[in-house]
Amino acid sequence: MTDRDDDYQQALDTAERLLGAPLVLPLGTGEPAAGADFRRLATMHTFGDSWSRPGLDTRTRSLISVAIAATLGTHEPLRGQLRIALTAGASKEEIVELFIHLAAYAGAARAFDSYQTAVAVFGEAA
Repeated sequence: MTDRDDDYQQALDTAERLLGAPLVLPLGTGEPAAGADFRRLATMHTFGDSWSRPGLDTRTRSLISVAIAATLGTHEPLRGQLRIALTAGASKEEIVELFIHLAAYAGAARAFDSYQTAVAVFGEAA
């Protein structure tokens, strides 16, 4: 096993710890083989380089990540970030407060749209 393989496995282990479940990234129908390289690199950068850095605790980093994904309007990444935040100990009430604050800075429409995604994820965790 190479250092890159070790790094990738560590990133997958971090993702599983944060998500509370293994990160599964199968290629979709019609996706080229290079898609596996993209998924691997994105996983290594996100869960290997970013989430493993010192300076912010996991709970704080997860709430920041929820705010970023919501502001960008990226629904699937937002779902994952919400799951990570809940696993990291953020409460549903804190996440709702995040959306209230987000409305002031990113707009009510974006906050409400993202809040609907949060409600769906809250239902999964019920």
